[in-house]
Amino acid sequence: MYKVGFITLGCKVNIYESNALKNELMANGLEVSDDLDNCDVYIINTCSVTNMADAKSRKMIHKAIKLNPKAVICVMGCYVQTNDKSKNIDGVDILVGNGNKKEVVKQILFKLENPRSPKYINILDILNTTEYEPLGVTTYDHTRAFVKIEDGCENFCTYCIIPYARGPVRCKKSDDVINELKRITDQGYLEVVLAGIHTGRYLDGDTNLSKLIKRILIEVPKLKRLRLSSIEINEVDDDFIEIMRNNKVIANHLHLPLQSGSDLVLSKMERKYDTSFFLNKINKIREARPDISITTDIIVGFPYESDEEFSKSKDFISKVNFSKLHVFPYSKRKGTKAVLMPQVNDTLKKQRTLELIDLSKKLEHDYAMKFLNQKLDLIVEQKHDEGLMLGHTSNFLQVILPYDASKIGQLVNVEITEVIDDKIYGKIIEKM
Repeated sequence: MYKVGFITLGCKVNIYESNALKNELMANGLEVSDDLDNCDVYIINTCSVTNMADAKSRKMIHKAIKLNPKAVICVMGCYVQTNDKSKNIDGVDILVGNGNKKEVVKQILFKLENPRSPKYINILDILNTTEYEPLGVTTYDHTRAFVKIEDGCENFCTYCIIPYARGPVRCKKSDDVINELKRITDQGYLEVVLAGIHTGRYLDGDTNLSKLIKRILIEVPKLKRLRLSSIEINEVDDDFIEIMRNNKVIANHLHLPLQSGSDLVLSKMERKYDTSFFLNKINKIREARPDISITTDIIVGFPYESDEEFSKSKDFISKVNFSKLHVFPYSKRKGTKAVLMPQVNDTLKKQRTLELIDLSKKLEHDYAMKFLNQKLDLIVEQKHDEGLMLGHTSNFLQVILPYDASKIGQLVNVEITEVIDDKIYGKIIEKM
C-alpha cells in the first residue's frame, strides 16, 4: 500500500481541501499517514498570503523532496497559482493551482503507475474561473469540522494577493451545504465551522449567508454549535445580528478583520468601511450579544502609517476592546497596488508589532477574567498534558480541564476557576 504524507499550510479552506483529498486517496486504497518519514507521496498544499508564507511553502517543498527523493511530490494551491518560479523547482512531479484540485488524486495514481511520465502542470486562468469546485469531505481530523461554502474574493484590497490566487467569488449550492452538515452531525460532530475565502459574500440564488444559516438551524437539528471562520464587518447584516440574538447555536464569537484603526490607512488599503462604521456595527452586535468575543486581524506598518496614524489605530483597537488580535507586519506583495506606495521601515514595523502583541495579551487576559467563576458550555476536544484535556467554549476561550476520557468530543458545562497569564483553567460541572 502506498503511503501519503500531507503538509497543509495556511487557512481553513486549505485544511478542508486537504481533508477532501485525503478522503479520496483512502477511497482509492492509499494510506494517509501523519508520519512524514518514508512516504511514497508528499502533497504540499501551499499558502501565499505573505512573503513569509511563500518562503515557508518553498521550505516545505524542499523538506518533502529531502525526506524521500524517490517519492512523488505534488505541490498545489496559492503559491503555485501566483508564482511562476514554482514550475522550475527540481524534484516536483505534479503542480496544480486553485480551482482544479480534483485533478490531484488522478494524477498521483497515474504517476505511481508511470514513474517516468513527465511533470504534470495544471494551472487555470483563475481570474476567469466561474465554477465552484465541489470537493467533498466525509471524515474530519478534528473535533470541530470545517465546511467550505465559498471560494474566491473580489475585494482587491491594495495589500492582498489572494484575489489573484483564488479568483472571483464562487459558492457551494445551499442544498449541498445542508446535506454535508447532516452527514457531519450524523457522525457525532457537535461543532461546524463555515469556511471560505470571503465567507460573507456567500450567495446561491437568493440564499445569502444569513438565509443559509437560518436553513442550517432549522434543517440540521443535531448541530450544537455553528461558527464562522471570518466575516467582513460590512457583511454582518441586521438579519445575521437577529439570528445571533435569538439562537445560541451560533457561537458567541466573531472574527471581524479590522486591518487598521486609522481611517487614512483604511482608505489606502481600499477597505470598504471606516472606523465609525466599524464601531457602530460592533455596538449593534454587542447589543444582541453583550459578552461576545470579537477577535480581529491587524496589519502593522502599512504605507502611510505614520506615528500619528499608528497611535490612532492603537487607540481605536483599545476602544473597540477586542478579545484578541492577530498581528501581521505588512509584507510587500508583487502585483498589488501597495507595492508602489511609500514604505514604512522594518525597524518601526517590528516595534509596532511588539506593541500590539503586548496589547493583545492584555485584551485576552482582561476578556478571560470576565468569566472567572462563571459557567459556560464547552466542547472537549483532546488530551492536553498528563492528567489534563482541553476544549473551547462558545466564545472561543480555550480551557484546560482535569482529564476524563469519557468527555472527549462531548458538550459539557464548565466553571472557569483560574486565569493565569494566557492559560485558562476550569472544571466540569453537572448542572448550570
